[in-house]
Amino acid sequence: MFSRWTLVTLLGLALSGAAKSSTGDSVLVVLDSISDKDNFSQFFNGLTDKGYDLTFRSPKDAKPTIIEDDVAQFSHVVLFSPDSKNYAQDITPQSLVTLLEKGSNLLVALPSKKQTIITSLAPEFSLILPPPGTPLVSHFPERDTPVTVVPVTPPSSNPILTPNTPPVWFSGVPFAYGNNPLLVPILNAPAESFAADSGSDSGADAVVEAADKGGEGLWAGSQMGLVAGFQALGGARATWVGGVELFSDEYAQKELPQGVKPGNTQFTSDVAAWTFQESLALRIDNVTHHLVGETGPRETYTINDNVVFTAHISKYNSGKSAWEPYSGITDMQLEFTMLDPHIRTSLPPATGNPGEYSVTFRVPDRHGVFKFIIDYKRKGWTHLQSSTVVPVVPPRHDGYPRFLSAAWPYYIGAISTSIGFVLFSTLWLAGDDREANKKFAKTTKTE
Repeated sequence: MFSRWTLVTLLGLALSGAAKSSTGDSVLVVLDSISDKDNFSQFFNGLTDKGYDLTFRSPKDAKPTIIEDDVAQFSHVVLFSPDSKNYAQDITPQSLVTLLEKGSNLLVALPSKKQTIITSLAPEFSLILPPPGTPLVSHFPERDTPVTVVPVTPPSSNPILTPNTPPVWFSGVPFAYGNNPLLVPILNAPAESFAADSGSDSGADAVVEAADKGGEGLWAGSQMGLVAGFQALGGARATWVGGVELFSDEYAQKELPQGVKPGNTQFTSDVAAWTFQESLALRIDNVTHHLVGETGPRETYTINDNVVFTAHISKYNSGKSAWEPYSGITDMQLEFTMLDPHIRTSLPPATGNPGEYSVTFRVPDRHGVFKFIIDYKRKGWTHLQSSTVVPVVPPRHDGYPRFLSAAWPYYIGAISTSIGFVLFSTLWLAGDDREANKKFAKTTKTE
């Protein structure tokens, strides 16, 4: 029989193996005040119901630290402290960037009224913030809320979000996108909105005039971002939100001008799921390569060999807390490269084998050190990167064809010359020299 401690241990292992996130379930939430967590109870309770382990602290608390002994202590960090100007020594722009490098994820709410370390961190992610105190303003649609409390319709085509999510209430600052390809826009501002230093109409004309002049038009229209993701090369994710009120219970329960429930609850759940690598998480389980007709890989390949390359890819299923074979990628490519790609071909799903992608190609007529490279990057999805080194050599001395059909004229010429030489030599050596025989006979008689 199992002891009680054995059962507890097995239960703990089972729970740890059934992680809701593909990277872990420990979450550190930093709030301006611990009592503020009651303002976001729906959001935090939703995370807890999923199985996340939430730890709360204020910005100035020394414990628990986010990094200790160069090891990240939490799988995810939520910074809902936009009004804090002072943070503990473990929360700095450098430490947050290091946290991403170590694989932890970030969910950050931007301050709207003053400069903090968060505003200094945003440019590291190619986000351009407006001057402090310039919230998003929109007078449409007509409603009984302040002009800085704006209903925004989420895009239906974004794979991060649930399709047909109702408009969400937003209050905060917008930002502009830099040219970083790792940025993932999630929610943009409405086309009729703008950022102004006041909530009245007095700032609207100034923004319009600036837009006509090509100056501060950056802070007007749907090109402004409200929620944006950033996916690091190592796979970690960071999400920036222009206003923490988006996650509040007040906005989750506040009716829209049409008299229907807003989509804040669903939207914030989708944003957290993507940030914590629940959704759109892919990985390459393994790659193999071998000659056509064989099953095992070779240490070297010969030029013009026919090679089969296969990759096995999985997608994380948060409902089952497990990785499952995934065959939904239709635009992945394989490169066979030496400095530059010598072959670039599609890597399609293999029929009948879930999660398997395979292609057959001929090795180029060029020897050297080559690489099989997969570099799949799509906004919102986990980047898939794989590099396998393999040498390509010319044929051995006994590996060339015995005869070449194009060389038969040369073969015939060489053979005919050889035959002619043999015949000539034979005739020359075997010929009858009668004059020499007569002179020899006379000489003999005289003597």
